[in-house]
Amino acid sequence: MNLIETIERENGKKSLPTVHVGDTVEVHYLIKEGDKERVQLFIGTIIADKGRGIRRSITVRRLVQGEGVERLFPLHSPRVKDVVITRRGEVRRAKLYFLRDRVGKQTRLKELLGEKVRKEREFEKAMRAAASQESDSASQA
Repeated sequence: MNLIETIERENGKKSLPTVHVGDTVEVHYLIKEGDKERVQLFIGTIIADKGRGIRRSITVRRLVQGEGVERLFPLHSPRVKDVVITRRGEVRRAKLYFLRDRVGKQTRLKELLGEKVRKEREFEKAMRAAASQESDSASQA
């Protein structure tokens, strides 16, 4: 294992939700106002996902008073407290930049329902179990 992977494993968050492009998410983001800090929600659709490991980030888009607002969130940042998936979107593209040109009802995406969601959840559970076994064996060594 090389040095970069070791540093990423130490400094990155231990568990992140499995988010995909097209999902509607609530990003709990820590904001500093003067000497106070508070958590603010940014609710929108993930239109892009890039990077891997500790450099992974998502672009979230939402409409505010008819105007599109996009923010880039580094998932392993200490400012990003939580990412909650509220709705799974069924998409066929890796990047949803075409949503920038759409307005109103045209920006809606189909919801991922049924068998696909069940299989995805089972896969996530298996991945979490494998990761926990790997961390247990690493801590024992």
